[in-house]
Amino acid sequence: MANDTTLTIVGNLTAEPELRFTPNGVALCKFTVASTPRFFDKTTNGYRDGDPLFLTCTAWRDLAEHIAESLAKGARVIVSGRLKLSRWETPEGEKRSAYGLDVDEIGPSLRWATAKVNKLSRSGGGGASGLADDGWATASTTRPEGDDRFAEPPF
Repeated sequence: MANDTTLTIVGNLTAEPELRFTPNGVALCKFTVASTPRFFDKTTNGYRDGDPLFLTCTAWRDLAEHIAESLAKGARVIVSGRLKLSRWETPEGEKRSAYGLDVDEIGPSLRWATAKVNKLSRSGGGGASGLADDGWATASTTRPEGDDRFAEPPF
């Protein structure tokens, strides 16, 4: 949405991603990312950890299943999504609130790791149907005749 607050966070998964399904069969994955700032302390002449941020993240549908299959506790990730405020009342009548992140994109951080990406092909229904053929292997360096979609602008 245009007025949503978007946020990108880099941190580590605190536990295994938890995959569940709604009564309608929609996949839902919940996980927590811990992000701890680190700064140089001139008084001790060394680095020090700041206060950690723990952010509960929620992903839906195919993304939820991909997260559960691909990531594990301790994985360093980059997560982007929409910040959401949840409000509720306890059985004792106390009002509570917490921020969470509705995940739009997530990936492993490659700062201190490597990853192998397996691109999934899409079926007509929008679901993942397996590994795709490598389109780059059969790609041509020449534009098809009459295809001016990527032509240089006239200015």
